[in-house]
Amino acid sequence: MLSKVAERVYWSARYLERIESTARLIHIYDTLLFDLPNSVEISWYNLIVINSLEEEFAERYSVKDERNVVKFMLVDSSSSSITSSLKSLRENVRTTRDVVLEETWEMTNELSMYVEENIKQGIGRKQRHEFLDHIIKSCQQILGLLFGNMTQGAPWLFLCLGRNLERADMATRILDAGASAYYQLKNDDGAVNTRQIILGHVLRSLNADQAYRRIMRSTVNADAVIEFLLENESFPRSIKFCHNTIQAQAKKLPQSKRLVSEMQHLENVLSAINVVELNAALRDHLNRLQICHINIHKTIDETWFSTWD
Repeated sequence: MLSKVAERVYWSARYLERIESTARLIHIYDTLLFDLPNSVEISWYNLIVINSLEEEFAERYSVKDERNVVKFMLVDSSSSSITSSLKSLRENVRTTRDVVLEETWEMTNELSMYVEENIKQGIGRKQRHEFLDHIIKSCQQILGLLFGNMTQGAPWLFLCLGRNLERADMATRILDAGASAYYQLKNDDGAVNTRQIILGHVLRSLNADQAYRRIMRSTVNADAVIEFLLENESFPRSIKFCHNTIQAQAKKLPQSKRLVSEMQHLENVLSAINVVELNAALRDHLNRLQICHINIHKTIDETWFSTWD
């Protein structure tokens, strides 16, 4: 398999997961702010901070309000916006049609056309949820098509690497968004129900609420939510599950010793997190995990994309 093809397949999965997770993040944040009491002040700008996009945002906007943040995350030329990710996804799928399923190209085009024609719905409030739901469902359809029908050769393995690395990274950012909102209530003694609202939305943003209640058999509380999203080995969107999947699939590829070793180190970083509250300490650990994810990507790139012929 050509290194350039492997790289494009890998990035196709990453962009698909990024588009879905970004839509989820905007969707759940919108719902969260609607559900919180008027006395609770949480800024939309938190979404820019947790994605480390402060400099790019500042270059384009001076006002840190809802419309500018949503517009930045939906239609900006930055690599993290949905439209930019869709453009990159479409190009990667177009150039790998001989190794991915043919229907992928058709479904990607349909999603791109929908976003282009209905982007104003996402920027405005009235039909934002409908717009974001369509994006989420379309991404799930494409991923379901790929992972449910492709033979499990090299292209499929690189899809797995891309999907799970991006999913793990976005899970840390969604948890960070919850921690940011939760931490702002630290001096509010009457905010117990408000904190549960935040934790519930964190779980729902990852489709984890049902799995959490079934597996943890616990009310929604900070320490159990943190443990579930970081350490659970059976929920597909938990960070540990994603790490385990990357390590397992990497072993099936040649020259994977370095990546496997780094994944084992990453597990040590994950297991060292001993935090039971969504506070500044947890946010520091999540930031450390995000740096590790960047290093994992560099290893994947140097191992297979920069050296293969």
